[in-house]
Amino acid sequence: MELKKIALNDVHESLGAKMVPFAGYNMPVRYSSDLEEHNTVRNAVGIFDVSHMGEFMVKGPHALDLIQRITTNDASKLTPGKIQYSCFPNEEGGIVDDLLVYCMAENEYMLVVNASNIDKDWAWVNKYNTKGAELENISDEMSLFAVQGPKTVEALSSLTSVDLGSMAYYTFEKGQFAGVPDVILSATGYTGSGGFEIYVKNEDAKKVFDAIMEAGKAYGIKPIGLGARDTLRLEMGFCLYGNDISDTTSPLEAGLGWITKFDKEFVNAENLKEQKAAGVQRKLVGFEMLEKAIPRAHYEIVNAEGEKIGEVTSGTMSPSLGKGIGMGYVQTEYSKPGTEVFVRVRNKDMKGQIVKPPFVKK
Repeated sequence: MELKKIALNDVHESLGAKMVPFAGYNMPVRYSSDLEEHNTVRNAVGIFDVSHMGEFMVKGPHALDLIQRITTNDASKLTPGKIQYSCFPNEEGGIVDDLLVYCMAENEYMLVVNASNIDKDWAWVNKYNTKGAELENISDEMSLFAVQGPKTVEALSSLTSVDLGSMAYYTFEKGQFAGVPDVILSATGYTGSGGFEIYVKNEDAKKVFDAIMEAGKAYGIKPIGLGARDTLRLEMGFCLYGNDISDTTSPLEAGLGWITKFDKEFVNAENLKEQKAAGVQRKLVGFEMLEKAIPRAHYEIVNAEGEKIGEVTSGTMSPSLGKGIGMGYVQTEYSKPGTEVFVRVRNKDMKGQIVKPPFVKK
């Protein structure tokens, strides 16, 4: 299958990005080093091109009814300008995808889904659209930039009349940005360092990207790749679909009970309700290494007796903490913070302990 290219593919190549296949797209993984890019976002401001993400519009009088049916969170609580984190549960108790739900206006929503799941999610939404909500997949028309870091507001303020500094987390505004009308400015992100996600049409992408890079110059802005995106999200304990959550992990096992609202009907709600009542057998936890070791996905997690109690789903050397951190599923009795566990690294059991994410406190 031929790799898809995001609108600014050539721009990233000209900036010296190392490009790699990711979720069916040719994507920039790094421009300099993962460590330098990670620290840029934690301490100043960086820009990610995450235009591979998917966007679906859901409109009409049956829009909310459809979203309520296919997502676990309660979208009826949303008002225009508000955003909600949610997930699509499947019929077997797992997760089709995690997503953001934007309330654009009354009876109008935008669903932002993971790049690797665009086709699967689009089929899923259509499968349950039995009452005739208006659906449009605009993924191929949109570019998305995540401008993240503590200096983001200062770096972007000259480009818009929207008061970025007063926007609350998980809200958005539509306005003029870098001379382009109707840009969505969203106070969201995947780094834990604050910032905005900026949705523009592909034809305006280069103009907006160039303007951000120019305005951010005085604040040390740099382009950031997927490598640093992964270490940044992991330090915050944010789930990555395909690693920490999947078609076989339930929202309750994954610690997503807070977005699973049982006062409404949704796909597989009854089974998840029963699972909640019975208690889950395993839980997604964070852990940090107490010995020098880097945990990696699929490494076994064992107890002091060497018995397997779980598996690592994501792991790295934390640039901010200088130690190995990770996430993984363990048997529920081992999930309490402070519990000693071991990660099997090349047949050697290395000591760690369960901790409650985020690993790096804001």
